[in-house]
Amino acid sequence: MKDLDVPGYNHGGGKVRLTTSGTVPMGVFKYKSPCPPNGSHTYEWTAKARAGGKVLATAKARRKYPE
Repeated sequence: MKDLDVPGYNHGGGKVRLTTSGTVPMGVFKYKSPCPPNGSHTYEWTAKARAGGKVLATAKARRKYPE
């Protein structure tokens, strides 16, 4: 997750391996939720599916918080 208004702030994230069932195990992905100090900020979430170093798909979503 990236705060587009303060891109240098680290909200966490990282690489997560899926289980053979194709799910992300509970508790392996950690991030700091959006909580801007004043006004609203725009946040962008990005998820990439990779196999063998190759990007298979990328998904992105943006939202202002709070609205």
